[in-house]
This record gives sequence, structure tokens and C-alpha cells, in this order.
Amino acid sequence: MPQTVQLFDTAIVGAGIIGAALGHELQNRGHKVALIDQDAPGSGASFGNMASIAVTEFMPVSRPSVWLQTPRWLLDPEGPIRVAPGYVPQLVPWFLRFFKAGMPSKLRLLEAEGAALCKRALPDMQALMAGIGLSDDVSETGCLSLYANEDEFEADRERLDMLDRHGFDYEVIGGNRLRELEPEIAPVINKAVLLPDNRTVRNPVDIVTRLTEIIAARDGQIVRGEVTGFEVIGDKKTVYLNDGSHIIAKQLLICAGAFSACLVKMLGEHIPLETERGYHTQIMEPGIKINHSIIWPAKAFMVSPTASGIRVGGTVEMAGLDAAPDYRRARVTVKRALEALPDLKLEETSEWMGHRPALPDTIPVMSASGKMPGVYYSTGHGHLGLTYAATNAQLMADLICGEKPPIDMTPYSIGRF
Repeated sequence: MPQTVQLFDTAIVGAGIIGAALGHELQNRGHKVALIDQDAPGSGASFGNMASIAVTEFMPVSRPSVWLQTPRWLLDPEGPIRVAPGYVPQLVPWFLRFFKAGMPSKLRLLEAEGAALCKRALPDMQALMAGIGLSDDVSETGCLSLYANEDEFEADRERLDMLDRHGFDYEVIGGNRLRELEPEIAPVINKAVLLPDNRTVRNPVDIVTRLTEIIAARDGQIVRGEVTGFEVIGDKKTVYLNDGSHIIAKQLLICAGAFSACLVKMLGEHIPLETERGYHTQIMEPGIKINHSIIWPAKAFMVSPTASGIRVGGTVEMAGLDAAPDYRRARVTVKRALEALPDLKLEETSEWMGHRPALPDTIPVMSASGKMPGVYYSTGHGHLGLTYAATNAQLMADLICGEKPPIDMTPYSIGRF
């Protein structure tokens, strides 16, 4: 017979970087933690993200400049966004919220809410990595944003103006200086912006592995199982699993990324969460070395140096949780990466698809339940799960432990929906 696992201070459903970092922080504050996932810890988006601590990437996705380009992108089979035709009816409510979130009157407020998290992200992550013995896994170099001409640079002015408004550092550099930093960059690139605080990590899944090892070593429980239901009675929260076992805790936290929506629904609440399916190609024998992560905004891709070679990604596909991967999306970004890095070799490659949790206003939910005391939600971090992980852990632990967070958490409440 399956055995009941009990009694915990906090049960966390979701063992990606968000859940693992929060479980570790709650243990630091004296909580006995159970970390639950149907898959191995870190095997979802935390495995395949672009290994980037991207503190400058908080611009709301929904905004007029994006709306104008979206029809062209959708008509281009190699465009940066694909929406599966058969999934469109399910996306209609989400897109209505998406367009409402991007009204010009709201954009500056959403910027500020993202900036409040990103200003903390790098020091919080550095402190977390030092605390788990992985300081050397965070790069000292930043990110280079590439431009082939002045038109491309001016098209990115909206983002640079946003960085100016919120006091984020960057440096505009010319082609000669760029090639001193990255000799492999193609001659077609004549300008770049150096983003010094956008760092990379050697291997994102290593962070989750280390965190879960520490949680288990400190009397936490790592539970593998599919959640089939919940029962919330006062300060007793029961999580039922598909093997017939159950876990009892005083507090319950849902942070299962793109899979959170169905879990939240089981609890009688709603989060308008969709999956942005992301792709990457890992190149184990690239034949070149790069010192910085690289983005080319006009081409909509990113390249990151990792412990196992070079990782190329940067596409969005809206097709739900169940559709089979379409690895043509990964090959488009590799083709574009070759325009920036013409000597890149495609030796020993692997392709991956995963699910980013996307909210229409680009701001995560980090919140107590609106209905049930002792129930909390942390999801919707989009492309910034790794970036926000350590900051999210600090802020959510404050909420859960009854302490006052250092920033106003109202904008991140589930109540905004």
C-alpha cells in the first residue's frame, strides 16, 4: 500500500527552478518542505531555458509596436511567433486580455512592475548561487545585442529608452570594439549594445539539482507523482497523488510553471495562463568560443555559451500543452545564428522543446490565494523563470512566513484577474 507522507510546513507543487529555490529558502527559514512534481526535478523549462539571467528583458510583450508587426510575423513560416491554427479558439480569451494589458496607458506601470523584480534579480541570484556553492557557475561577462544597421538599432530604441527610464546600465559600441569582445561576430554586424548585468549560467538544471539535493539532505522530501486533487480544511492542506498516496501540509504552494493553471483550477481559482512553447538547439561541438550571450533583436534569436557548448533558441509557439514538437522552429533560429556566427559548426547537436508559463500582461503571479488562507501561487514568469527565481524565493518566503516583503506585492496578486 502507498504510504502517506506527512506532516510538512509547506507542500510545493512544481520542482523547477522556481519551486526548488523557494523550497530552499523556506528551509533556511525553518520550514519542513515537500517538493512535488510528476517529472524529475528541473526536467521542464528549467532544463531547456537559455541559461540567461536577463535583467534587462522586462518590457511588456503586449504593446502597440508588437501589435503592428504581429500579422507579418504570423504570415511568415519562419517568423518569431507561430500560433497553431487549431488552437486559435482556445487562445481567444487570452489574446483579449493580452491586447487589453498592452494599452498605452498601462505600459509604464507594467514596466515598473517588471523593473522592480529585475533590479533585484542579479544580486539575489548571486547570493543564492554562493549559498549553494555554485558561485563560479555565473558568468562575469554580460550580453551583446546586435544590429546590422542603423534602422535595426533605431527599431530597438524603445527598449533602450525603457532601460534609461529605470536606470539599467548599457553601453553602445561600434564594430571594432565589438570584434575585440567577440571576434567570431560576422562583419555584417556594425553596432551592438553591451548589457553588462545580463549574465549566463553554466547549466540551469545543475542549479535545480543542487537545490533539491540540499532540500533532501535537510529532511525535506522530494516526491515524484502526479497531483490528482486537493483538500483544504483550515490549516490542513492535503495533496492527493496518482499512486494513492497523499501529502499533508499546513501551507500549499503551486508553482508548476505552464502546468499551474489546471492545478489552480482544482482549487477553485483561475489564472489566465498559457504556454509559450520554446525551442533550443544545443551544439556540443560548435568549433568556436563566445564570451558573451548574444541576441539579435531583428532576427529574434539568442545564443548562450553553456558548459556543454553553445545553445541557440528564441522562438514562440502557441499550440497548447499537448501538441507534438515542431523542431523546424529550432532550425530557424540556428539558421539565423549562422548569420551572426558564420564559423559556427553544427556538430553533436540536440533539439529540445519546453513550456514557458505566459500571462497576458507579462507580470508573474506571486500571491496568496484570494479564497483560501495558507494557499499560495507563484507562476507565470514567462521567459524570466531563471532570472526571477532567487528574487521570487525571497519575496514569496516573506509572504508565506508572514513577513513584510521589501517591495509592494499588490501588482503580482492573483486578484488582478
